[in-house]
Amino acid sequence: MNILLLGSGGREHALAWKLAQSPKCQQLYIAPGNAGTGLCGTNINMSVTDFDAIKKFVLDKEIGMVLVGPEEPLVKGIVDLFRKDKALQQVAIIGPSQYGAQLEGSKAFAKKFMMRHNIPTARYREFDATNYAEGIPYLQRHSLPIVLKADGLAAGKGVLICQSHVEAMAEFELMLQQSKFGDAGKKVVVEEFLDGIELSMFVVTDGKNYVLLPEAKDYKRIGVGDTGLNTGGMGAVSPVPFADDAFMKKVVEKVVEPTIKGIEEEKIDYKGFVFVGLIKVGDEPMVIEYNCRMGDPETEVVMPRLKTDLVDLLVATANETLNTIKIETDNRVACTVMAVSGGYPGNYEKGYAISGLDEALPADSLVFHAGTTLQDKEVVTNGGRVLCVTSYGDTISDAVNKSKEVLEQISFEDMYYRKDIGYEFA
Repeated sequence: MNILLLGSGGREHALAWKLAQSPKCQQLYIAPGNAGTGLCGTNINMSVTDFDAIKKFVLDKEIGMVLVGPEEPLVKGIVDLFRKDKALQQVAIIGPSQYGAQLEGSKAFAKKFMMRHNIPTARYREFDATNYAEGIPYLQRHSLPIVLKADGLAAGKGVLICQSHVEAMAEFELMLQQSKFGDAGKKVVVEEFLDGIELSMFVVTDGKNYVLLPEAKDYKRIGVGDTGLNTGGMGAVSPVPFADDAFMKKVVEKVVEPTIKGIEEEKIDYKGFVFVGLIKVGDEPMVIEYNCRMGDPETEVVMPRLKTDLVDLLVATANETLNTIKIETDNRVACTVMAVSGGYPGNYEKGYAISGLDEALPADSLVFHAGTTLQDKEVVTNGGRVLCVTSYGDTISDAVNKSKEVLEQISFEDMYYRKDIGYEFA
């Protein structure tokens, strides 16, 4: 089977690495890819939202499956295109319909879905220009901190945790009256703040059946000890020590099964990944958000721990036969540490040469590229998050230390990485 993978980040390199291991994968194409994905298959200079170009490529190269990495093409309806176009209907495409992708694309849609299916989540209200005036007294009475979320996709920057009523009201005005997040912020969800520890669950569903992938915990803040600005993710660990059998049983019964049952009952066309962002409050799981694709950098620890053939898993997803798949997981710990450009998540430079990538890797470490590209046959930086090193170990400390040892061999101008990933479990 010829496979097209859409995307260009560390998530896509980890997916490409896993897909390429399958004997069912004949030719693997990645669009647009990065310097790392080019080691697993053939990179194609094509935008993930250029649906006309994607259709032509799929037909020209006799693609049998399309795996959509990022959320934007899903929210823009790429699955609907494949369902409706007679020339594409026989091609398996992994992801939800445009309607189903609203679980990620609209915070208000996701909240209403959770309410309909009694899935535990924070109390909330939504506001837009029509009821803006009601929001001011609501915020003034709200307990602190106050969480404000832009309803739509805001490149991971649309969630604000306000520590005072003055700050909350100022941000509320900026979002709704001054278009701080553009169209994404035309509607704002105001939530109660949940105090607990977060983790990510990854579910694969064919619309009625599901399987669980290994869980993970990522680290969003730029600074040591989870301080400083939010980023796309500075590292991740899997498994998550506090997610014991008793807690995971609650997650399945209270969150996963009602979610999949809700998708089936509402007849949502959904064949793909459901990323459930959870927070453990006391001993109870509560849902912070849904994503309709794999997370990054969580994929870089989940895929290395997945022993099951990924192509087999995705074919069963497309064919609605996930009930025949048994997930096998590597029992070792996997930890990834992300190296970023100086200045990230603010302004940063691109185009710096990366050295040390040709050094021999230990048998239990992997390098996944994120923001890289080839320039005159040399790998250079091409993004804020540049690459990550994933290592296996017997403990989180063991795995993190192995990743840091590899990162010490790699360098580029103003390179930075957190040296405390997994610190609370050390």
